Amino acid sequence: MSAPSTWAKELEELRRREALAEEMGGADKVARQHGRGKMDARARLAALCDEGSFREIGKIAGKGHYDENGDLQGVTPAPFLFGKASINGRPVVATADDFTIRGGAADAGIARKMVQAEMMAHELKLPIIRMIDGTGGGGSVKTLEQIGATYIPAVPGWGDVVENLDTVPVVALALGPTAGLGAARTVASHYSIMMRGLSQLFAAGPAVVDAMGAGYEQAKDHAQAKEELGGADIHTRNGVVDDEVGSEGEAFARARHFLSFMPEHVGQLARRSNCTDPVHRREEALLGLVPHDPKAVYSMRRCMEMVLDQGTVFEIGRNWGRAAITALARLDGWPVAVVASDPSYLGGSWEAKTSEKVERFIKLADQFRLPIVHLVDNPGFMIGREAEMAGTIRYGVQAMNAIYRASVPLASIVLRRAYGIAGSAMSNADRYQYRFCWPSGDWGSLPIAGGLEVAYKSELEASDDPAAELEAIKMRLAKVTSPFRSAERFNVEDIIDPRDTRPLLCEFAELGWRKLESER
Repeated sequence: MSAPSTWAKELEELRRREALAEEMGGADKVARQHGRGKMDARARLAALCDEGSFREIGKIAGKGHYDENGDLQGVTPAPFLFGKASINGRPVVATADDFTIRGGAADAGIARKMVQAEMMAHELKLPIIRMIDGTGGGGSVKTLEQIGATYIPAVPGWGDVVENLDTVPVVALALGPTAGLGAARTVASHYSIMMRGLSQLFAAGPAVVDAMGAGYEQAKDHAQAKEELGGADIHTRNGVVDDEVGSEGEAFARARHFLSFMPEHVGQLARRSNCTDPVHRREEALLGLVPHDPKAVYSMRRCMEMVLDQGTVFEIGRNWGRAAITALARLDGWPVAVVASDPSYLGGSWEAKTSEKVERFIKLADQFRLPIVHLVDNPGFMIGREAEMAGTIRYGVQAMNAIYRASVPLASIVLRRAYGIAGSAMSNADRYQYRFCWPSGDWGSLPIAGGLEVAYKSELEASDDPAAELEAIKMRLAKVTSPFRSAERFNVEDIIDPRDTRPLLCEFAELGWRKLESER
């Protein structure tokens, strides 16, 4: 018979403190959180991570409350939870703000907890997921009176946040109102999500904005003011946040899905999945996808569904920079990053926001070593006064620079147009051009239709029938601009039957991943 533990009393106190931590902000505050339609922090961690995999670190950290004899009466837990967990069977650092304790404010917590979570990610090379719900900032004006002085702001551990962006996949889920540091933690990520109607993001909330004289007189209430100032309709359309979802469950599913394409850290390669979609699948519908009318639009997303592994397309940033589609997907099970023109928006012309979106996505693909597939139908950078005011050429060149700097394999499929500087930005002409063109290809330094009257002005003025002369010129140029004339001179490598696109892209994925594996 074993002797009773000499540490029974201490273990009893540990269990008591753990139980107090599990109460979070107390029954009333937790009920209020649920009443807003929001899960509490512990429920979120359980729902995000593989079942039973979350091991909490620093569970009993917080502010203890003692009586005059120094005996523990209660604990206010720190409003930040973190630990080691698994997602899709792979190790991660999972974190969650606890809004039930002072609205998730950092001045109610222990800065070292958050710092240790960020350190753990890059030092152990683990992806980190932040579930953000609250300010997470340095405190209120009242705090200054308690301190008795003010200070120049500093964010403990922000260097670790930056280190993580260079080292491991970082996912941020804004699951409630996020201001100040909470907003910054959301944006400092590789993939971010907002929940429609329940999460907002701002540098400062409506009350502070009102006090500065830029209020929301038209807002019926505080909730509407928050939406108007920083709701999902704003930030998923300006590129501050990647995507919006309708529920927390959807947010967790998207976070897990994003991580399934990623390696666990820079220097490791992402994983191939089992593919049941035939490599040599040839879709007849591709033959009629691109219309003969050069002004007609078609669905590039439909093309993606037909040439990529079925059911694997994971689009990122659908609501902003809409002239380009950016998505993670698979080819014969190999993960790839896909950039695709969207001719249904601005004709596919890249404006400033589209260029910014492409630049960020190309950098993500290069950092985590995902081969890039570029589906091209680009009539050029957006032109006009508004485009010039938005700095389109600067953002366009930065997107082009990202493509030229990327060292991962890149294949482009030119479905239709590739004009001007933007057309040249579709791939790196200084490297081997892994490129295929459809018979619908139409390219050049500028669209022919836009320059005919200027280029042939004297001939048209001298003609007795300018309209007939113009039509004759168009017919002559239509022959010259045939994609087959380009192929004759090897200005394009191959013109293919559109139905061969998937088999050729699967071949590219295999060769691209062969190269990446040789670099290890």
